[in-house]
Order: sequence, then C-alpha cells, then structure tokens
Amino acid sequence: MFIPRAVARAAATAASIPLYSLTITTTPNAFTGPARGWNSFGIQANAATDPTFTFNQSNVEIQCDALVSTGLAQRGYTTCSLDSGWSVGANGDENGRIIYDDTLFNIPDLANHLHSEGLKLGVYVVPGGFIADENKTILGTNITIGSVCSGDNGLSRCNWDYTADGVQAWHDSVVSLFASWGVDFIKLDFITPGSPDNGVNLPANESLAVPAYHKAIQKTGRQMRLDISWKLARDPTDYAIWEGNADSMRTDQDINNAGSDSASFTAWATVQRAIDNYRQYISLHTSQNEVLSIYPDMDNLYVGNAAPEDGVTDDQRFTIMSHWLAAAANLILGNDLTNLDPTGKAILTNTNALSVADFAAQHPMRPRNPGTGNSNSQQLQAWIGGPDSTGKAVVLLANYGPDLGQGGFNTSLPGVQNVTVSWHDLGISGRFNIEDVWKARSLGVATEQLSTSLDEGQSLLVTLTPAE
Repeated sequence: MFIPRAVARAAATAASIPLYSLTITTTPNAFTGPARGWNSFGIQANAATDPTFTFNQSNVEIQCDALVSTGLAQRGYTTCSLDSGWSVGANGDENGRIIYDDTLFNIPDLANHLHSEGLKLGVYVVPGGFIADENKTILGTNITIGSVCSGDNGLSRCNWDYTADGVQAWHDSVVSLFASWGVDFIKLDFITPGSPDNGVNLPANESLAVPAYHKAIQKTGRQMRLDISWKLARDPTDYAIWEGNADSMRTDQDINNAGSDSASFTAWATVQRAIDNYRQYISLHTSQNEVLSIYPDMDNLYVGNAAPEDGVTDDQRFTIMSHWLAAAANLILGNDLTNLDPTGKAILTNTNALSVADFAAQHPMRPRNPGTGNSNSQQLQAWIGGPDSTGKAVVLLANYGPDLGQGGFNTSLPGVQNVTVSWHDLGISGRFNIEDVWKARSLGVATEQLSTSLDEGQSLLVTLTPAE
C-alpha cells in the first residue's frame, strides 16, 4: 500500500516509546462526537454562584435560551441537561416508572420548548427501582418490583437483580416514557465499580444498569446519548461494559465547589486532579493501536464566567478548555449562561479551537512527556492527538504550576518555565507547519522540536501539519 511521504514521516515513531494509533469511532448510540451544552448542577451545587437561580422550569429555560441568544447553540452547544431534583425522588407512577415533579417541571413542555429552538433535553437518573414502589407491577408484566429488587442503596431505591425477568422490562418502560416526553440525553449516575459512596450505600457492582439502559434506548428507536458517572473503574472487564453501551463516561469526580460558601464554581487544585485522572484513563490505551468507542466526561466546564466566578485565572480558563477540547471530552458548561464575560465567549466560540474538538473526536490526545515520551504525570507536560491520515496532529504543552495536592506530579516549580518537547518525545518526525490555535497565527516551520515559555497555569495549543 502506498503511503504519502508526509504521512509516513508524521507516523514515524520514536525509537524508545512507539506512538501507536489511537482513535475514537462511532459510539454505541451512534454518535461521532462528544456532547456540548449546559448542565444545571454547577449552579445547584453552589447557590452562591447565582443566588437568583431556583431549580425549576422557568429558570432552566432562561439558562438554556441563553445557549441560543449567545450564539453557543450555533456552535454545537445544544444539550440542555437537568441534574438531580427534576423527578419525584421517593416513588414513581402506578408502574414504578420515574416521573417528573410537576410542582417544578412539565418535562414534555420543556422538551417542546427546547426542540423549537434546536436544542436537546437531558435528564439525570440513578440506578434502582423505588423502595416505595415494591408492591407495584412492572408495566407489561405481572411481576412486582419488590420481587426482583431489594435492599436500600441509600438513594430511596432498591437494587435490581439484573438476571431476573421483568428488570429489563422496567428499564424499557422508563426509557420509553422518556422518549415520549422528548428526552435526548440520559445521565446515569452512581455507577459502580468506581463511584464513591458519597454518603450512600451503593452495591459494589452496579455495572449491569448500563446495558439495561442502553438496550432500553435502542428499543425506543429514538437516538439518545447515555452518559455514565462517576470516576468509573478502568479495568478491561468493566471498561468493556462502559464502552459497549454508553457514549461517554466520567473519568473523575465532580470538580465543582459543591456546598461551598465561595461564589466560585471550581478551583485549580480540583482541575489538576481532573486532568490527571484523564491522563490515567487514556494512558491505559496507548501501548498498542486501539480504536475506542466512548468519549471521556471530565465533568462540567467552568470557563464561561469571569475568572473570580469560575474560580480560576483567565490563563487557567484557556488551559482548561484546551484540555477538554483535545481530550474529546464532553463540552457541557456548568456556568451561569446569562452572565458570560467576553473572555468566556471567546473561549467557547473560537473557530480554531472548536476545529480541534472536531479533530480530537476521532484523535484524542495522550501524554508524551518532554525528555522521555512517557505518560507519567508531570508539572511540565506534553500531549499529542493524532497524527491523522494526512499527517496532521494536535499538540498541547502545559505548565500546571505547583501541585496543589491532587495533580499527581508532586513538584512545585514556581513561575515561568521553559517547556520543550522533541519530535522524538512525541513519537513523530519530519517538517511541520506550526499554528497557535488560540491566536490563529503561524509559529513557522519546525523540524525537531516545539518550545515555549509558560507561566503557572498557562498552556500552548498548536496544530502540526506536514510541510513539504
């Protein structure tokens, strides 16, 4: 087979650590890119970020309408996702199906409102049937919930016996109801192995909830995303379940300042942890040529409001977005969309940056560290996505600043640092045109390395295209 010279050069590997092909293909529910949009939990978890917000339909519509009025929807940010609290929390309908709290929401009306604007509706669920519904009969069967669901997981729910008749029928009935309302996205939380107990009593293995929801989605004939969370197990057995049934998976815990009195959404220490958890996850898929079929969920994005409200500096906001983009992570905002600042709008709508997201949707970044090409956590870190079939690649250099306790690199280099990564480190060779993504400017042609000076929290995101 003939391989163009530029492609052959770009695909050449370093002698010590080969750069294997890593791509993402169509997900189980037929998506070819991660979700973009907004989720309510950032504001719900820390009311100080928007004291005027009450979790109900009118306030959600205000936030989601802002996806359109700010121009975000036109750039693919179309999912409007309700987090916990939209449903009746202790019981379902006459067949034990999950129903909305009609004192707060009319879900079919909300779906119609969103769909009329070109938006999509997401809802939040947790595993199990309602304990209070144990005497109710599963729709289409003569099986009671209590005969196939027992115990208490701490979320007012019993634990399904996934081998029993009727359990899939319950999931089918719930998702069919969602489909009739117009739901487009399901966030399935508290999945184990992985999810911390967080004060509840989760079963050690709740993995079979994922294929149950996937099968139910398939039966509706309606395309819905299935996002599962949180900090899920990465071993081959469990990962095969996630990848075979879900469209995205949470690689870390929540990064919001939940319950804090601070009027900020997140903190740089937590972001360092989220980046390191993505590094741990993706590094498991770099020792051979591999095709993935699931996108990472690094949690909600907090880059849209002014730096004090986001809880990070402007440099860190750009660095966060660069990592979420190049990782092919969900771009689900948790911000107050009615209060985006100019920098936030520029970050979220930058055409060059969003083209990186499109590239990464098939070619996610993985770590190739300066000086070694390995994948361990470092304060001065390098990443590469691709090369694709044309030889194009995306490279991200970062100075995360001193480890604030969860970054995984345990160093404290202060101030501006030089970050230099060689083609040997990255696993490529040849001459490349280098373009700074955020500044949309050429950095010239390079043949051996990429070098830059970065202050704490800064990063450089570039594209490499073969230069003949």
